[in-house]
Amino acid sequence: MYRLLFTLVLRRLDAEAVHHLTVRALAVLSALPLLKRLLHRALAPRDEALRVSAFGVHFPGPLGLAAGFDKDAACAEALSAFGFGHVEVGTITAHAQPGNPRPRLFRVVGKRAVINRMGFNNAGAEAAARRLRRTRGVPVVVGVNIGKTKVVPEAEAAADYVASAKELAPLADYLVVNVSSPNTPGLRNLQAVELLRPLLTSVKEVADSTPRRTPLLVKIAPDLADEDVDAVADLALELGLDGIIATNTTIRHGGETGGLSGRPLKGRSLEVLRRLRARVGDRLTLVSVGGVEDVDDVWERLLAGATLVQGYTGMIYGGPLWAATIHRQLARRLKRHGLTSVRDLIGRTAPR
Repeated sequence: MYRLLFTLVLRRLDAEAVHHLTVRALAVLSALPLLKRLLHRALAPRDEALRVSAFGVHFPGPLGLAAGFDKDAACAEALSAFGFGHVEVGTITAHAQPGNPRPRLFRVVGKRAVINRMGFNNAGAEAAARRLRRTRGVPVVVGVNIGKTKVVPEAEAAADYVASAKELAPLADYLVVNVSSPNTPGLRNLQAVELLRPLLTSVKEVADSTPRRTPLLVKIAPDLADEDVDAVADLALELGLDGIIATNTTIRHGGETGGLSGRPLKGRSLEVLRRLRARVGDRLTLVSVGGVEDVDDVWERLLAGATLVQGYTGMIYGGPLWAATIHRQLARRLKRHGLTSVRDLIGRTAPR
């Protein structure tokens, strides 16, 4: 049914307009307690075999929604009710900003991909914090992804991230420093270790000072050279970070300006995951994102060493039941393989 709707209607409409309409509908659902609870009961992962723990947080299933969809923390509960094991909101900046000029979101249907040059459009950290303080009507693990405000110069980036962290870290189940979006000028320069070290050190001080110590992760680009992936991994270990999210969108494509996500990113994202696992073993939580479309992709990422997996473009092409379906399929596959827990799968094909 969704495939028919997408083919006949949605693909003909402006991608960003459809996105905003979807977020508004989910925000309304988040405010309807009974319907939200009924959906959660029907679609959220409940099989004990799917449960996984990472950095002290318990997830009902390994597949979550990547940052970029719920930019302002408007509908995390509704997304959880549709079967995601966690929802990463953002990217959120310290100050509100409109993002880049439209058009800035494009489907590449033939490749099951999306190109975006959104530019961290969001209402700012203070507005997101107000939403995150609301009482949650259904269980949801919420990660908060923070980035640099566009007008802030590179020399003041650390202070800008710290301002966001002070607002949002106490309200997050985990916090992500995003230095890998291609749509904020100069942002990816911050992945260089000499710039990344003081930035992460400053944000980590904030995350460590929250009442429950908020876990801190860093999100990296697929376009990093292999030696730079290794350098970020070593830095994450040195600083005592909780994990790495790999990867963001790629700028290595021949389409519109912006970052490409979806199927074409699959190979490189898996390469980076395997390289990180070989470098850090199980000392860091690895979250794999990029080109995740179906249960086979989730299975492969877990085998390669990811503790958690995320998708976003896969949902655009797969529809609202995408996460719930994958979790059900994953639970059945675990049973067929005689495994009692998804934890038994993690890293089985990774080098020892």
